[in-house]
Amino acid sequence: MPELPEVEVYRRLAETLVGRRVARVLTPDAWYLKRGLTPRGAGAALRGRTIESVRRVGKVLLLDTDGPVLGLRFGMSGRLIVDGVAGVDNLVYASNRELEAWDRFAVWFDDGGDLRMRDPRRLGGVELDPDEARFGPDALDVKPAQLSAALAGSTAPLKARLMDQARLAGVGNLVADEALWRAGLDPARPAGSLTPPELRRLHRHLRATLADHLERGGSHTGDLMAERRPGGVCPKDGTPLVRRTVGGRTTWSCPKHQV
Repeated sequence: MPELPEVEVYRRLAETLVGRRVARVLTPDAWYLKRGLTPRGAGAALRGRTIESVRRVGKVLLLDTDGPVLGLRFGMSGRLIVDGVAGVDNLVYASNRELEAWDRFAVWFDDGGDLRMRDPRRLGGVELDPDEARFGPDALDVKPAQLSAALAGSTAPLKARLMDQARLAGVGNLVADEALWRAGLDPARPAGSLTPPELRRLHRHLRATLADHLERGGSHTGDLMAERRPGGVCPKDGTPLVRRTVGGRTTWSCPKHQV
């Protein structure tokens, strides 16, 4: 599933679009357009525009044009393809077959190249001028004080708070489980209950988790990943892992060292 590491890879791939001019916009799936955007409106807003820069906020890819900002969300199964090259070849929990029927949105450029969003489960979306103020600090470079502020006073489960994009942008299900497992913290404990040493430990392991995932090639490459299954055991101490639903998401954790 595309989490921050995958979307960061998409951002790097999309850097090749800077300076290129939009010739056509293809919207075969109108449902994929969000916040009132229509196929006609998307074409009118983007045709003739030049891509000036590419950014990422959390799990959202932002393409700044000399007109509107194009926001791309990838949901559970969306892949970015630029000039025929896929940013990520393998997504967990999604089909990786190369079917053009799954192309939900595409932009063609004057030079003949193109950008495509290929999403078999249709859980992503496209919008113009997304409200960036709705996102918290980006998890890739969040500061300790920012992480502390995101969790302070909350009785919500720790994992749920970490995945709240308004509090901290970019953490998805796999990243959250991996970081909390590394930090030795129970995903279900109240987010506001962490002590200062625990907050520092969580910050350190969250940053390390994201760095490792980026280096290894995706959010599915964590040390815990192979054991996220019935019968799986903790890679640290061999304790059988517990499967729960925390914050509405399937969660795997070690009952021995995550407290």
